[in-house]
Amino acid sequence: MDLAKNKNFVYEQVAAAAAKAERQPSDISIIAVTKYVNSQVAEQLVDLGVKHIGENRVDKFLDKYQALKDKDVTWHLIGTLQRRKVKDVINLVDYFHALDSLKLAAEIQKRADHTIKCFLQVNISGEESKHGFNPTEVDSILEELAAFDKLEIVGLMTMAPIDASDRELDEIFKQTNDLRQRLKERNIKNMPFDDLSMGMSRDFPMAISNGSTFVRIGTSFFKE
Repeated sequence: MDLAKNKNFVYEQVAAAAAKAERQPSDISIIAVTKYVNSQVAEQLVDLGVKHIGENRVDKFLDKYQALKDKDVTWHLIGTLQRRKVKDVINLVDYFHALDSLKLAAEIQKRADHTIKCFLQVNISGEESKHGFNPTEVDSILEELAAFDKLEIVGLMTMAPIDASDRELDEIFKQTNDLRQRLKERNIKNMPFDDLSMGMSRDFPMAISNGSTFVRIGTSFFKE
């Protein structure tokens, strides 16, 4: 595995997707999802210039955080978070990408000692296996979320089905961006809705073409 070569390839592909969408590469943050590798490999990536590290499990997050806490890293928790584990991790997180219930929001409010940047997870595709708010219910929960002053709702996160066609990907990502723009126009305190967390190794070009500002890339960094 040539990490430097892989890292350069990922960054070049993101830049190419941004150019095609008439956007600046600097507007898109590349999160290296390191769940498949150990802390030593993650550290090598950071030393190569990767600034954003993401994990989807609390135990893996804590392992990486302890190993790399002296590095200049922006930390992302991107997976489902059980309420009983909030206290263990939330104050180490820079961005939490999977806020999927009001009960979880209340637990974060209870445990956080500073404002946590959160993405609302929305289930645009309607897959039963996916977590997240139904897009039709988002408006109705914003008033309750606004009461939680330890949460800043920076945007929306979604995941597309693994077998989605290009046409389906385009529609899912477009719907997510349209929803984000509509929510942003409501100008709710602590809810800027400036960002979109969508796009992974297989589909990030389509996500970028539809306004994604954070792409979550794992396998492309670590291919042999």
